[in-house]
Amino acid sequence: MRKLSIFIATSLDGYIAKPNDDLSFLKLMEKEGEDYGYKEFTDTIDTIILGRKTYDWVTKEIGPSHYDNGERNVYVITRKDRPGVGKTQFYTGDIYELVQQLKSENGKNIYCDGGAEIINELLKNDLIDEFIISVIPILVGNGTRLFKDGRPEQLLELVQAKTFDTGLTQLHYKRKS
Repeated sequence: MRKLSIFIATSLDGYIAKPNDDLSFLKLMEKEGEDYGYKEFTDTIDTIILGRKTYDWVTKEIGPSHYDNGERNVYVITRKDRPGVGKTQFYTGDIYELVQQLKSENGKNIYCDGGAEIINELLKNDLIDEFIISVIPILVGNGTRLFKDGRPEQLLELVQAKTFDTGLTQLHYKRKS
């Protein structure tokens, strides 16, 4: 069965964005030739699920080809119907049903690229199998929390912890079965 993973960066105090969706603190970790295992991770996936706000931000900041490159199926979770672009579909249905369907199909693993609302919905339904969380050594104090209140307790098992000379620590957990 396919796994659903998150691969995400957070501040030490648990924020994935500062107020107004400000991600500037991520630039602190930029280092020539260092991708913190992102390429290795994305080689294991063929499907991406993400929220519309994350999709809009990435396509504005990085460009539409980041997702719409023909390599992977992309499901943008949204409340408004929009026409698809290449292999990108705008999905307005039930996220639980979508993930159950995707997990039952053949293929590589599934990557949830955020944002916090989508991750929270997946957690409420116990659908995330693997967590790769890069902790950035900064306390931002306010913003969008990675994990919101009101979800069930879930026991995790440490797979690996890695440190990098930039000060970033990457924690890799899997759901305990």
